Amino acid sequence: MFSDLMEILACPTDHGELTLVVERQEENDIVAGTLTCQVCGEVYPIVDSIPNLLPPELRQASV
Repeated sequence: MFSDLMEILACPTDHGELTLVVERQEENDIVAGTLTCQVCGEVYPIVDSIPNLLPPELRQASV
């Protein structure tokens, strides 16, 4: 995921602003980390450069 995507990403549940925490980055690509909603507090993982922005109930079903 590229950090400039933060300008257009929002929480899928309540459209709140997301806060990025980078765990691993390779050049401009965020490979691992989390996106946390500032409104509801939901945490969305970034795995293999892909943010999983499915709502919590759908994310649990896909595991």
